Amino acid sequence: MVEVKKKEGESFEALLRRFNRKIQQSGVLIRARKIRFFEPGRSKNLLREAALRRLSNREKREELKKLGKLPTGPKYYKKRN
Repeated sequence: MVEVKKKEGESFEALLRRFNRKIQQSGVLIRARKIRFFEPGRSKNLLREAALRRLSNREKREELKKLGKLPTGPKYYKKRN
């Protein structure tokens, strides 16, 4: 826990700057980011199933393109200013 006490005659901006520096040096932010963006590993079975699902979707899409039932143009258009 980082704690900063206001010194006599110290401005709020200086106090905040000192607090931010202490936070950076303590490594609190780095630990918080690691926890926030942590993704647990997926099992091999789940990875394999996802890969097979992507493959079958890709094959279905290609078949629909060949039959002409799927538009081949760009999905999104650029916005004009």
